[in-house]
Amino acid sequence: MATEENNTANDLADLKDVVGDAPAADAGATEGEATPAAPTMPLREQELDAQGRAYATGRRKDATARVWLKPGTGKVTVNGRDQEVYFARPTLRLVINQPFAIAEREGQYDVVCTVTGGGLSGQAGAVKHGISQALTRYEPALRSVIKAAGFLTRDSRVVERKKYGKAKARRSFQFSKR
Repeated sequence: MATEENNTANDLADLKDVVGDAPAADAGATEGEATPAAPTMPLREQELDAQGRAYATGRRKDATARVWLKPGTGKVTVNGRDQEVYFARPTLRLVINQPFAIAEREGQYDVVCTVTGGGLSGQAGAVKHGISQALTRYEPALRSVIKAAGFLTRDSRVVERKKYGKAKARRSFQFSKR
Protein backbone atom coordinates (compact mmCIF):
# COMPACT_ATOMS: atom_id res chain seq x y z
CA MET A 1 0.00 0.00 0.00
CA ALA A 2 2.80 2.41 0.90
CA THR A 3 4.62 1.68 -2.37
CA GLU A 4 1.48 2.53 -4.37
CA GLU A 5 1.27 5.90 -2.60
CA ASN A 6 4.93 6.57 -3.38
CA ASN A 7 4.41 5.77 -7.07
CA THR A 8 1.41 8.11 -7.21
CA ALA A 9 3.39 10.81 -5.46
CA ASN A 10 6.21 10.43 -8.00
CA ASP A 11 3.77 10.94 -10.86
CA LEU A 12 2.10 13.95 -9.23
CA ALA A 13 5.28 15.66 -8.15
CA ASP A 14 6.82 15.43 -11.62
CA LEU A 15 9.07 12.50 -10.72
CA LYS A 16 10.86 14.20 -7.84
CA ASP A 17 12.44 12.11 -5.11
CA VAL A 18 9.94 11.37 -2.37
CA VAL A 19 11.12 9.99 0.95
CA GLY A 20 8.57 8.27 3.25
CA ASP A 21 4.76 8.39 3.31
CA ALA A 22 4.29 11.89 4.81
CA PRO A 23 5.89 13.82 1.92
CA ALA A 24 3.66 11.91 -0.52
CA ALA A 25 0.55 13.58 0.92
CA ASP A 26 2.29 16.98 0.97
CA ALA A 27 3.42 16.63 -2.68
CA GLY A 28 -0.17 16.18 -3.82
CA ALA A 29 -1.29 19.23 -1.83
CA THR A 30 1.48 21.50 -3.13
CA GLU A 31 0.85 20.42 -6.72
CA GLY A 32 -2.88 21.15 -6.37
CA GLU A 33 -2.14 24.64 -5.04
CA ALA A 34 0.44 25.50 -7.71
CA THR A 35 -1.83 24.73 -10.68
CA PRO A 36 -4.30 27.64 -10.34
CA ALA A 37 -1.61 30.11 -9.23
CA ALA A 38 0.48 29.68 -12.41
CA PRO A 39 -1.55 30.54 -15.56
CA THR A 40 -0.41 29.00 -18.81
CA MET A 41 -0.31 32.34 -20.64
CA PRO A 42 0.30 35.85 -19.30
CA LEU A 43 -2.98 37.71 -18.95
CA ARG A 44 -3.35 40.80 -21.13
CA GLU A 45 -4.66 44.12 -19.87
CA GLN A 46 -8.20 45.32 -20.44
CA GLU A 47 -8.33 47.94 -23.22
CA LEU A 48 -11.23 50.42 -22.86
CA ASP A 49 -11.91 53.88 -24.26
CA ALA A 50 -13.15 56.93 -22.31
CA GLN A 51 -16.79 55.71 -22.47
CA GLY A 52 -15.87 52.27 -21.05
CA ARG A 53 -16.21 50.46 -24.39
CA ALA A 54 -13.86 48.01 -26.07
CA TYR A 55 -13.07 48.82 -29.72
CA ALA A 56 -11.87 46.47 -32.43
CA THR A 57 -11.74 46.21 -36.20
CA GLY A 58 -12.87 43.09 -38.01
CA ARG A 59 -12.24 42.21 -41.64
CA ARG A 60 -13.52 39.54 -44.04
CA LYS A 61 -13.28 39.50 -47.86
CA ASP A 62 -13.70 43.18 -48.85
CA ALA A 63 -15.73 44.13 -45.76
CA THR A 64 -14.43 46.10 -42.79
CA ALA A 65 -16.32 46.40 -39.50
CA ARG A 66 -15.59 48.86 -36.71
CA VAL A 67 -17.01 47.37 -33.50
CA TRP A 68 -17.65 48.92 -30.08
CA LEU A 69 -18.60 46.56 -27.23
CA LYS A 70 -20.02 47.55 -23.84
CA PRO A 71 -21.99 45.79 -21.09
CA GLY A 72 -25.72 45.77 -21.77
CA THR A 73 -28.72 43.69 -22.73
CA GLY A 74 -27.43 41.99 -25.89
CA LYS A 75 -28.59 44.55 -28.47
CA VAL A 76 -26.60 44.54 -31.72
CA THR A 77 -26.78 47.66 -33.90
CA VAL A 78 -25.26 47.59 -37.39
CA ASN A 79 -24.98 50.89 -39.32
CA GLY A 80 -27.68 52.44 -37.11
CA ARG A 81 -30.15 49.58 -37.69
CA ASP A 82 -31.04 46.56 -35.59
CA GLN A 83 -29.31 43.30 -36.56
CA GLU A 84 -32.65 41.68 -37.53
CA VAL A 85 -33.24 44.47 -40.06
CA TYR A 86 -29.70 44.71 -41.45
CA PHE A 87 -28.97 40.98 -41.57
CA ALA A 88 -32.36 39.54 -42.55
CA ARG A 89 -31.08 35.98 -43.02
CA PRO A 90 -31.01 33.96 -39.78
CA THR A 91 -27.71 32.33 -40.77
CA LEU A 92 -25.97 35.71 -40.83
CA ARG A 93 -27.32 36.58 -37.38
CA LEU A 94 -26.11 33.19 -36.17
CA VAL A 95 -22.62 33.97 -37.48
CA ILE A 96 -22.60 37.30 -35.61
CA ASN A 97 -23.62 35.72 -32.29
CA GLN A 98 -21.09 32.84 -32.43
CA PRO A 99 -18.41 34.61 -30.30
CA PHE A 100 -20.94 35.23 -27.51
CA ALA A 101 -22.13 31.61 -27.64
CA ILE A 102 -18.57 30.24 -27.43
CA ALA A 103 -17.73 32.56 -24.50
CA GLU A 104 -21.14 31.92 -22.85
CA ARG A 105 -21.90 35.67 -22.77
CA GLU A 106 -25.22 35.83 -24.68
CA GLY A 107 -27.26 38.89 -23.76
CA GLN A 108 -24.53 40.49 -21.65
CA TYR A 109 -23.02 42.97 -24.11
CA ASP A 110 -24.36 45.65 -26.43
CA VAL A 111 -22.62 45.95 -29.79
CA VAL A 112 -22.53 49.02 -32.02
CA CYS A 113 -20.76 48.60 -35.33
CA THR A 114 -20.33 50.27 -38.69
CA VAL A 115 -19.64 48.07 -41.70
CA THR A 116 -18.40 49.08 -45.14
CA GLY A 117 -17.53 47.18 -48.30
CA GLY A 118 -18.30 43.70 -49.52
CA GLY A 119 -21.60 41.87 -49.43
CA LEU A 120 -23.77 40.75 -46.55
CA SER A 121 -21.90 37.48 -45.98
CA GLY A 122 -18.51 39.21 -45.84
CA GLN A 123 -19.94 41.93 -43.61
CA ALA A 124 -21.32 39.35 -41.17
CA GLY A 125 -17.92 37.68 -41.05
CA ALA A 126 -16.25 41.04 -40.45
CA VAL A 127 -18.63 41.84 -37.59
CA LYS A 128 -17.95 38.38 -36.07
CA HIS A 129 -14.20 38.99 -36.28
CA GLY A 130 -14.59 42.45 -34.73
CA ILE A 131 -16.81 41.20 -31.89
CA SER A 132 -14.30 38.46 -31.11
CA GLN A 133 -11.43 40.95 -30.98
CA ALA A 134 -13.42 43.42 -28.85
CA LEU A 135 -14.55 40.68 -26.47
CA THR A 136 -10.94 39.69 -25.81
CA ARG A 137 -10.07 43.32 -25.16
CA TYR A 138 -12.95 43.71 -22.70
CA GLU A 139 -12.39 40.34 -20.98
CA PRO A 140 -8.79 39.17 -21.56
CA ALA A 141 -9.51 35.88 -19.75
CA LEU A 142 -11.76 34.83 -22.67
CA ARG A 143 -8.93 35.04 -25.20
CA SER A 144 -7.94 31.38 -24.99
CA VAL A 145 -11.53 30.18 -25.50
CA ILE A 146 -12.16 32.47 -28.47
CA LYS A 147 -8.75 31.78 -30.00
CA ALA A 148 -9.28 28.01 -29.72
CA ALA A 149 -12.51 28.42 -31.70
CA GLY A 150 -10.53 30.23 -34.43
CA PHE A 151 -12.44 33.52 -34.24
CA LEU A 152 -9.40 35.79 -33.75
CA THR A 153 -7.78 34.77 -37.02
CA ARG A 154 -8.73 36.89 -40.02
CA ASP A 155 -10.07 34.70 -42.82
CA SER A 156 -7.72 35.73 -45.65
CA ARG A 157 -9.68 34.07 -48.47
CA VAL A 158 -10.72 36.61 -51.10
CA VAL A 159 -12.18 36.37 -54.58
CA GLU A 160 -9.62 35.60 -57.27
CA ARG A 161 -9.34 38.32 -59.89
CA LYS A 162 -10.69 37.94 -63.42
CA LYS A 163 -8.10 37.23 -66.11
CA TYR A 164 -8.18 38.51 -69.66
CA GLY A 165 -9.30 35.99 -72.24
CA LYS A 166 -11.48 34.25 -69.65
CA ALA A 167 -15.13 34.62 -68.70
CA LYS A 168 -14.28 34.70 -64.98
CA ALA A 169 -11.14 33.96 -62.98
CA ARG A 170 -10.66 30.52 -64.53
CA ARG A 171 -13.84 29.83 -66.53
CA SER A 172 -13.29 29.82 -70.29
CA PHE A 173 -15.79 31.11 -72.79
CA GLN A 174 -18.17 28.49 -74.18
CA PHE A 175 -16.58 26.46 -76.94
CA SER A 176 -18.33 26.57 -80.32
CA LYS A 177 -17.59 23.69 -82.65
CA ARG A 178 -19.15 25.43 -85.72
